[in-house]
Amino acid sequence: MRWYLRRVPLLLTMEVTQIVATNINKEAPNVVTETHFKTLVDSGYQAEVVCKTKATKKAAVWYGIWIIRVVNKERTYEKLLVPARKKLGDDDEIAVRTFKTANGLISFLESMGFTQVNIPMLEGGRTLHALPETPIESSDS
Repeated sequence: MRWYLRRVPLLLTMEVTQIVATNINKEAPNVVTETHFKTLVDSGYQAEVVCKTKATKKAAVWYGIWIIRVVNKERTYEKLLVPARKKLGDDDEIAVRTFKTANGLISFLESMGFTQVNIPMLEGGRTLHALPETPIESSDS
């Protein structure tokens, strides 16, 4: 259990400090590394792609900012994908894994075993991806 202080505005002129208890494994930080992400989607969790900025096309490439979350079917478990946790000084700096091109997003999802990719193109758009029930043999062999 990790304790931290949070300032809460009160009547726009005063501040009150609350002590809030957080179970670090359950709530914060709500992140998952790429290795654990692969384990979770292999066990039935879904990948949710979230569009953070509207996609734009330059030449033959679609640009935007997308993030990925891993969620269960009931949506009671949600964690953001991060490349890895970095320890800087006393604080943990956690950077969310962002994808800046549709090609990069497709390549990542394909490397995780997804055979179909649906990409939201408008800010705030979300799509869910699940691994196929039976693995499809690759034609590269």
